[in-house]
Amino acid sequence: MQQFSTLETALLESVDAAPMLGQVKVWSAINTGTGNLAGLAQQAALLADAFAMLPGNLTLEAPAAINAVSAGGAEVPVEYGQHLVLRVRPDAQRRFLLTGHMDTVFPASDPFQSQTWLDEATLNGPGVADMKGGISVILAALQAFEASSAAAAIGYDVLINADEETGSLSSAPLIAKLACGKAAALTFEPSALPDGTLAGARAGSGNWSITVRGKSAHAGRNPDDGRNAIVAAAALALGLKALHRDGLSVNPARIDGGSANNVVPDLAVLRFNIRPREAASADEFLILLKALIVNVEAEHDVSVHLHGGISRPPKPIDARAEKLFGIVEECSALLGHPISRIASGGVCDGNNIAACGVPVVDTMGVRGGAIHSPDEFLIVPSLEERARLSALVLHRLATGAPL
Repeated sequence: MQQFSTLETALLESVDAAPMLGQVKVWSAINTGTGNLAGLAQQAALLADAFAMLPGNLTLEAPAAINAVSAGGAEVPVEYGQHLVLRVRPDAQRRFLLTGHMDTVFPASDPFQSQTWLDEATLNGPGVADMKGGISVILAALQAFEASSAAAAIGYDVLINADEETGSLSSAPLIAKLACGKAAALTFEPSALPDGTLAGARAGSGNWSITVRGKSAHAGRNPDDGRNAIVAAAALALGLKALHRDGLSVNPARIDGGSANNVVPDLAVLRFNIRPREAASADEFLILLKALIVNVEAEHDVSVHLHGGISRPPKPIDARAEKLFGIVEECSALLGHPISRIASGGVCDGNNIAACGVPVVDTMGVRGGAIHSPDEFLIVPSLEERARLSALVLHRLATGAPL
């Protein structure tokens, strides 16, 4: 098996894991639910201070304007936090993209706000794995990489966005801009399994809100003069579920609306998600969705407005991505941590990056598990383990042939 070069040995020895756990604990103690703008601003300021030790230009970027459909059927603006961007050697011929997110799924009102040691190597806490541990890995890996001679000819951008957990809607244009022209990308979501298994191919994801407007009437005196929006929304939900099949998950998730029991409801909002494994499945779904809407409008004499779309395209593994996975898997094996990969129905910013034609491995973060739950945990030794892996991968990407 290939051994490490002298430069690689020095690189690995320069990875400083000492600050990593302390960083994660401080960052996890700050609530950064996607809607907690004050918490996100506090986190962004701490991250700006931490990443300032790297060269380059650091900025906090404004979120793109995004609207959502309220329970009352109106399109309303949604506020998001700022996104941190570090640009290093932008004129370099070969450049990479490293991404993470500072937001979590736990709002400020959630009771899960503190950390608990489960054993001497396992820390339970909000965001410790997903993905404040991953942010610490990015920082440690880049510090080590900057100390190597290979770094001078290489450029990279780092993006830590504030809205990944709700689909990266306000950071999607920024992701696309930063991904443009990159040789490869690494995203620091936690491993797919606690043993370090990577996520390979990913399904895509799309979210929609359907606003149904009918006509109100008295439920006792003249119910047939009304047009029941709730019933029409239910018909849409059943029709959507009938489109669910292998390779295309369709999940009607919620219906808002309704009225008093003695009133025929004239408004309903149906929300649903799809997970297509291939782009062709998404295209076919859109055709079937439009036909379903036409049928429900005609049958129930209601009007329907559709809001939303595919926010995460499916992420297949092409030839360049296969080479990148090969580098990551080889490096991990050389470091004594052989890893494999599995396909995933979950989505992340790796979907968006791959859609830009950039090869990406998007589970370079820590080993852990039970994410999005109060049982979320970080396997603490994996902080150093993944920092060393990421530094080595960056070095080989910098010194090897283009993918």
